[in-house]
Amino acid sequence: MESKTLVKKYNVPGPRYTSYPTVPYWKNEHLTGKDWLKVLKKTKGNTISIYIHLPFCEQLCTFCGCHKRITKNHAIEEPYINAVLKEWFIYKKHLPADLTLTEIHLGGGTPTFFSPNELHRLILGITDGINISECRMGFEAHPNNTTEEHLETLFKLGFRRISLGIQDYNLQVQTAIHRIQTVHQVLNIHNKAKEIGYSINHDLIYGLPFQDLNALISTLNITVEMRPDRIALYSYAHVPWIKGTGQRGYNEADLPNETIKSESYEYASHFLIKQGYLSIGMDHFALPHDELSIAVNNGTLHRNFMGYTIQKSTRIIGLGMSAISDAWFGFAQNSKHVESYLSSINRGEIPIFRGHLLTAKDLEIRTKILELMCKFQTTLPNNENHRIQIVERLAPLETDGIIEINKDQVTIQPEFRGFVRNVCMCFDEHLFNQPRKENTFSKTI
Repeated sequence: MESKTLVKKYNVPGPRYTSYPTVPYWKNEHLTGKDWLKVLKKTKGNTISIYIHLPFCEQLCTFCGCHKRITKNHAIEEPYINAVLKEWFIYKKHLPADLTLTEIHLGGGTPTFFSPNELHRLILGITDGINISECRMGFEAHPNNTTEEHLETLFKLGFRRISLGIQDYNLQVQTAIHRIQTVHQVLNIHNKAKEIGYSINHDLIYGLPFQDLNALISTLNITVEMRPDRIALYSYAHVPWIKGTGQRGYNEADLPNETIKSESYEYASHFLIKQGYLSIGMDHFALPHDELSIAVNNGTLHRNFMGYTIQKSTRIIGLGMSAISDAWFGFAQNSKHVESYLSSINRGEIPIFRGHLLTAKDLEIRTKILELMCKFQTTLPNNENHRIQIVERLAPLETDGIIEINKDQVTIQPEFRGFVRNVCMCFDEHLFNQPRKENTFSKTI
C-alpha cells in the first residue's frame, strides 16, 4: 500500500505515550500529597531525576500545548522560586539521605524568563547536600530572551545541554504562531552556547499553519548549517479544544493537509539522516557523538516525561506548577494553576491534584510501550487472552507491512517508524477497554 494511503488510514487521534497509562486514563483523581509521599517511600534505590516546571512567558506562542502563564510581571520570579524550593524541601524530608541526583531539566513555559540570579538561587537550593557528580543538567531556552549571562551562570552550575525553541524560520509561519525570531538571533545564541561548551538541541515543528514543504526545507537547511548536536522534529499537535484560545489564532484551513504533513516528515527524516544524523526513537535525531546516539547503539535509550534520555532513575520528582512525578509504578501531577500551587506550598503541602497507581498489567504494558518507543520492537505479553487481543489489533498493521510479527517479537519496519504511536495503541488496554475520550489526543502522524 502506498505511503499516502497508509497515512490517511492511520492518521487518527492517539497518545504520544510519555507515560502509560496516558494522563486521560489515570484513575486516582483524589490522590493527595501524603498519599504520594507514601508511594515514593516504597520505591527502592537512591537515584533521582528532577524536572522543574518554570511556566512563565512574556507572550503567547499559539502553537504551544504546555501549561503556562503569560505575564510581563517579573516580580513573580522570587515567590515562585521560593515555592519550588519549599516543595523540594518537603520531598527531601521523606527521601533517602544518600540521594544521588542523576538529572535536572528546566522546562516551561520559558525558563529563561527568570533572571540568571534567580536560576542560580534555585539550582544551589536544589543541589545543596546532594551528590551531583554524575548529574546531567539541561534547560529549554527562548533565543530572544536568553542572554550570555544565562548561559555562563547555568554552565558554571553544571548545565551542559541547551534546547533552543526554533519551530520554523518562515516569517508567515512565525507570525501565525506568534513566535518571531530571526536567523541572526538564533545563530548568535547558538554560537555563544557552543563557544561556552554546551551540547545544543534545536526544536523544530512540522505541520504548522501556512508551513508548506518549501518552508520546512528552508528551515532544515538553515538548521544543519548550524550543526546542532540534536534536532527534535515534532509534529504540531492541533488541540484547541484542550488548550482554549491559544490555538485559535488561525483557522484549520491554514494548516497543511495530511499529505503535505506526511511528506514533510518523510523529507525531513531522510534529509537529516543524509546529513549525518541518526534517528532516535520518535521524532528525534542526533549526531553520532551525541550520548543519545550512543545509547541507541548500546540499547540503553530511555523515555520519560522529559523526553528521550540515557538516565533511568528510580524516581522522577516534578517540581512546580503542573509538573509530573514518576515512581515507575505510580504517577502524580501538581496543580495546573499557579495560585493553587502556591497556596498548597504555603500550607506546607505537596500540591498533588491527581495521579495513577499502576496495576501489574499496567506495568507490563508500560514496559512494552517503552520498548516500542525506544527500540521500535517488543515482545507480546505472556497472558494468552491478552496476547490474542493485541495480535488481532496489530493484524491490519502487519497486513500493510508496517510491522513484522515473528513468533513473540513485534518489530516496526524502519521505513514506517513514523507509525510507532499506532503500534503502541494496539497494546493500550485503557484505550480499548474504556470509553474513548473524544477530543483528547492529537493525530498520530
